[in-house]
Amino acid sequence: MEIASYSSHSPLRLCDKRPRNLCASSLLRLCSSKGLCTVSSPSKQAILRYSYNSAQNSLLHFPRKHVGVSWQFFSRNKKFSCPYYDDKFHNRNKMPRHVVVRSELAESGTTGAAYPLTELQWGSKVRGIFFYAVSAIAATFLFVLMLVAHPFVLLLDRYQRRFHHLIAKIWAKVTVTPFFIIELEGLENLPLPDTPAVYISNHQSFLDIYTLLTLGRGFKFISKTGIFLIPIIGWAMLMMGVIPLKRMDRRSQLESVKRCMDLIKKGASVFFFPEGTRSKDGKLGNFKKGAFSIAAKARVPVIPMTLIGTGKIMPAGMEGILNMGSVKVIIHKPIEGSDPEVMCNEARNKIALALNHQG
Repeated sequence: MEIASYSSHSPLRLCDKRPRNLCASSLLRLCSSKGLCTVSSPSKQAILRYSYNSAQNSLLHFPRKHVGVSWQFFSRNKKFSCPYYDDKFHNRNKMPRHVVVRSELAESGTTGAAYPLTELQWGSKVRGIFFYAVSAIAATFLFVLMLVAHPFVLLLDRYQRRFHHLIAKIWAKVTVTPFFIIELEGLENLPLPDTPAVYISNHQSFLDIYTLLTLGRGFKFISKTGIFLIPIIGWAMLMMGVIPLKRMDRRSQLESVKRCMDLIKKGASVFFFPEGTRSKDGKLGNFKKGAFSIAAKARVPVIPMTLIGTGKIMPAGMEGILNMGSVKVIIHKPIEGSDPEVMCNEARNKIALALNHQG
């Protein structure tokens, strides 16, 4: 670490508020007792001297030509040395503000870090604002229809709630249509709407939910409990029958699995993101076996789907922007079986192959 001074006329100063009758030799004894010593180049040793004519509150003077002096702590029990910082010594000898401490990190920033946003970045931010504005306005009006129909849905269609999912499909289409196009491939692989199944897909972006809702299938998502607190959106999710989950809560996980099993027995479908979270780099993560265990126990097919492009339009962790692009959904052939591990590997291989094929 390098210590430099702004001033070209004044030497580096270590200020001490103790009485002036303290000599340099006593300070050297103090440093040696604490394990402190000064280190400089062999050719230019630092000179410690005491002067009554120095600047106010100044005790030690290191000439300007001897900058680069560093404090080191040497332990007799170790063969190496590491930097040592003495809080008590620092409090007694506070350095003036014109001293700058600079390390190797001083020049580690990128050259473009301080540059203003480009027109393309500003365009993405503006599109993001309009995207959420359209989504909020559409959700407000459609939520009223959902709220009025909710008592009848509970009475006539308590488990599948087709009307609520129709409203959700309209909301998703109204929101995404002005901003990007969704291409569907493999629609013939979808089971009939009333056939219970376990749907899975990779998870790249916040837009994945919008994209999946446009399919118009009445599968029940599993979502974090905090999402249900969002006005209108969270309330609509509750009425749709979305399954709440508290992360890192074993009891909540068991309850969500039990509820999934009950819904499947009643003829409804469920949806899982086997990765558990959104991918930060676009690469496919490891799959958890929970969804496949449910499918194997309930003896229903697994419908793997690959989402392509959502992570580029709205990357994970950058939900405030909306880039230009298109989205593709590939619906693979159903997977059936009784071994969750085999089903998990087969589903992941299909999704990974589709992602690699699309580049």
